[in-house]
Amino acid sequence: MQCPEGELQKRKEVVHVVSLHEIDVINSRQQGFLALFSGDTGEIKSEVREQIDQKVAEWREEGKATIVPGVLFIDEVHMLDMECFSWLNRALESDMAPVLVIATNRGIAKIRGTNYKSPHGIPIDLLDRLMIISTSPYTEAETKKILVIRCEEEDVEMAEEALDLLTRIAMETSLRYAIHMIIAASLCATKRKAGQVEIVDIKRVYSLFVDVKRSTQFLMEYQKEFMYNELDNSDGESEDDDDSDDEMDDADAGGGDQDDGMD
Repeated sequence: MQCPEGELQKRKEVVHVVSLHEIDVINSRQQGFLALFSGDTGEIKSEVREQIDQKVAEWREEGKATIVPGVLFIDEVHMLDMECFSWLNRALESDMAPVLVIATNRGIAKIRGTNYKSPHGIPIDLLDRLMIISTSPYTEAETKKILVIRCEEEDVEMAEEALDLLTRIAMETSLRYAIHMIIAASLCATKRKAGQVEIVDIKRVYSLFVDVKRSTQFLMEYQKEFMYNELDNSDGESEDDDDSDDEMDDADAGGGDQDDGMD
């Protein structure tokens, strides 16, 4: 067939969006592109990964490809051990590393698997690579807005007075506890055959389900009524330790008197 000649009438550019993992799978299996659909990814050799990284770097220099970094989100990052943190440190040094977002609610804590303490339970060398976002408690207006949005998501109609009371409960206890109260208060209102949640429903739920502070206070008051009570055991152990220390002091004093008699 004769090759077409003349001026090019139409130019079409095709852009394929693929991940590095997909390229690794295509080049590591005999079935090539079909391996993505069969699910038989298996283990990919490090030699294949290195060759793909080199090829992608060449495409970037030639302008044939661009790297769009992904996002790796790790919640409760303090649960990782030292080996995982070391791997993250090494991975972040790569030019193709994704954007790393981590979250934790720990203060000064031990790094898992070690006896070393560090801010947020994260090694110092990894913290130095991060941009730390500061957080602050919600204001009363922000808390109320969150509760309004949550009521809309749960399709719950709530009176303004009940919403104010729920906001005050959230400020005194926790926002999560107040959010959990929305559905329970809605069920109480449904039982009363009411069209919206009223103050009486919020008070009813507040009396039935306690928050962390009230639960802790209850445990402190009635700790002796429970079967296993570590607080009593710890007090007993401390008293035993004090008694043993007193006995040792008495023995030392008695030994000193005997020594004086021998002299």
